[in-house]
Amino acid sequence: MSSFDVVIIGSGPGGYVSAIRCAQLGFKTAIIEKYSTLGGTCLNVGCIPSKALLASSHHYSEISHFAEHGIEVSGEVKVNLEKMIARKQAVVDQTSGGVKFLMDKNKITVLEGLGSFVDATHVAVAKADGTSETIEAKNIIIATGSKPSSLPFIKLDKERIITSTEALKLKEVPKHLVIIGGGVIGIELGQVYLRLGAQVSVVEYLDRIIPGMDASLSKELTKVLKKQGMKFYVSHKVKSVERNGEGVVVQAENAKGETITLEGDYSLVSVGRRPYTEGLNADKAGVKISDRGMVEVNDHLQTNVPNIYAIGDVVRGAMLAHKAEEEGTMVAEILAGQKPHIDYNLIPGVVYTWPEVAAVGQTEEQLKAAGVDYKSGSFPFKALGRARAGGDLDGFVKILADAKTDEVLGVHMIGARCADLIAEAVTAMEFKASAEDISRMSHAHPTFAEAIKEAALAATDNRALHV
Repeated sequence: MSSFDVVIIGSGPGGYVSAIRCAQLGFKTAIIEKYSTLGGTCLNVGCIPSKALLASSHHYSEISHFAEHGIEVSGEVKVNLEKMIARKQAVVDQTSGGVKFLMDKNKITVLEGLGSFVDATHVAVAKADGTSETIEAKNIIIATGSKPSSLPFIKLDKERIITSTEALKLKEVPKHLVIIGGGVIGIELGQVYLRLGAQVSVVEYLDRIIPGMDASLSKELTKVLKKQGMKFYVSHKVKSVERNGEGVVVQAENAKGETITLEGDYSLVSVGRRPYTEGLNADKAGVKISDRGMVEVNDHLQTNVPNIYAIGDVVRGAMLAHKAEEEGTMVAEILAGQKPHIDYNLIPGVVYTWPEVAAVGQTEEQLKAAGVDYKSGSFPFKALGRARAGGDLDGFVKILADAKTDEVLGVHMIGARCADLIAEAVTAMEFKASAEDISRMSHAHPTFAEAIKEAALAATDNRALHV
């Protein structure tokens, strides 16, 4: 029987990053993955493939603005969805292959098969050929991730009534895509197919899209996407989703109790994700799992069984790849006797639409609910020279700071390059920066990042210079 210092079940961003850090710290490490490719949901059917399609569809949509830049395109411009999907898959394969390279480089044993507990120190690996291997581990990290959620009355046929997994490999551009759920995944994939020519309708139970983010971001993104042609039905409760031949019929009830009917050829069910522990046999190790399916952990991500830890989507908190990576690193360093920490308030959230949406820290709604005395400063991208030069005028940056100390409590932005710009805000907040600290930093001109400086100036005695 093979023995290891650390065995990690699941090779997503949390799992494989944890494995690398464990190996760097001198632990004999193994990682178990039930699929034939490494990288988990993020690399195979999540973050990476969706961003590849967003990039391809963005290039196509940009063509309609070429004339404004003095570029004339003659002839018909067509979408070849098959090639687009193939390129997406090539990106996925290359990225997954990169993870395999990193496993080899760090001398991490990779075991392909379904990992399940035998007891608190032994894990069985059921392989595709029907054989099984049991390994021994001093420490075990559960990193089994999540799966798409649905609603009890919806039957997913994965042909016309689909999840995000199927939406990444459609063989045709939908005529009318009805999306159930106005969260990040639904909105991103909705914009992909909107750009490619589909009619897109979004049905959301709550009163706004991307409901977990600051309301001002939701309002601005709704305005921009409506301008692009997306339709929204917020405050609507879905009552039924039925397949009708080559079509789908969705019925929903609005706040007044009135029923609306939407007919499309595809319906994307995007109502969140749920922790995935099927087949793990956590009970055999004595690991507690909550009623919601999450592995219960303490502040050190340790389960009730001292040598077993859990990270990523399978534990509490935001289901984000970078959150899982930080947790995977943290557990590895705890096992090595170090004292790492994670400030969950400073885990940024991003929506990769165009304009991009990003945020870190507290929203205005959260600050109001907590009774915090705060001040706010905003700056629109349309007032930036760089934004005008590139034609990306939508959006703004908003900084929330403590009214007394001026410490930055939250940064919320929507606009070009915001997925990258948010890192400046995270860095500033990690070092407890004040709005004035940011306002006195030199920002290169002309750049989109100047909007952060201007928003900080606006939050500091309303001193914005260019608006």
